[in-house]
Amino acid sequence: MNSLGLIVNGKWHEVTVPADTPLLWVLRDTLGFTGTKYGCGMGLCGACTVHLDDEAVRSCQTPIGSVGRRKVITIEGLSSNRSHPIQRAWIDEQVPQCGYCQPGQIMQAAALLAKTPNPTREQIDQAMSGNICRCATYQRIRRAIQLAAEEKA
Repeated sequence: MNSLGLIVNGKWHEVTVPADTPLLWVLRDTLGFTGTKYGCGMGLCGACTVHLDDEAVRSCQTPIGSVGRRKVITIEGLSSNRSHPIQRAWIDEQVPQCGYCQPGQIMQAAALLAKTPNPTREQIDQAMSGNICRCATYQRIRRAIQLAAEEKA
């Protein structure tokens, strides 16, 4: 067991876990950030997506020992009151059905808009292709991303 420090949603946390523990389990089980979901455990579905220094990463495949002092942002840290443009667009477009994949979808979409403020349909589809929605709300997801991009512009 190692004592490791990490910055999550702007706050410093000390954890005592093996360095190979996936970031997902540190976030959920050790720190209580349960908005990040477990999906497949292999980095294939995107349910566990968080930002690591503004990059979308799969937290189930990111060992805590590799995080260092990079900033981790979870769905809880995107905004405290659902005021982020992508969150507002998600609500306006009524994207969620079951909601399980939505934190990962939102985090992936927010990373896309941070790098590409006015993405094309193809850029949206490519960026979101690694995030699976079991309810197949892909059309609503795309519309919400386009709406958020228009709002930011």
